[in-house]
Amino acid sequence: MEITDSAINEEARRRAVDDALAGLVDQYASSLYRVAYSVLRNPADAEDAVQEAFLRVLRHRDSLGEVRDHRVWLIRIVWNIVLDRKRRAKTRPETDDVAELARVLPSTGLSAEEVAAAAQHHAQVLACVEQLPVKEREVLMLSAFEELSSVEIATVLGITESSVRSRLFRARNLMADLLDHDRSSR
Repeated sequence: MEITDSAINEEARRRAVDDALAGLVDQYASSLYRVAYSVLRNPADAEDAVQEAFLRVLRHRDSLGEVRDHRVWLIRIVWNIVLDRKRRAKTRPETDDVAELARVLPSTGLSAEEVAAAAQHHAQVLACVEQLPVKEREVLMLSAFEELSSVEIATVLGITESSVRSRLFRARNLMADLLDHDRSSR
């Protein structure tokens, strides 16, 4: 049986696509997890959402070469998945498991007091973020935590860039007010 050049080329192309997918998983899995967790607030649900996103990518791997910015594309996929899950559940948790989030964030080279102070400050900031209106919180999280540009956030959320900038401006002002109020009440 003779192996044709086209069969060899197809196998090489398939391997290249599989390698590219493995690279995407390695490069973006933690970022996608943070996005999913920021909405779902449950580690297991966030992991499931990321796995579902990569399964969708796997199903559409033939169009992988057409994607200009893989990071934004993957975040948008995860974003849509988590929003669909939230809509189906029709519940929004009122509290955030800040202790769990603070536990998983890396902190090295600090004394015990500095670690405790940083964890307390981090928890305070996250509590203020949770008080923001949903639209402002979404934009702020994608900007501050995922470091997406206004254009990328607009793509992920399906809104205009000017809406992103307006929401981000409001979110930052609200956060400043919340943090000032929190400091003054101590």
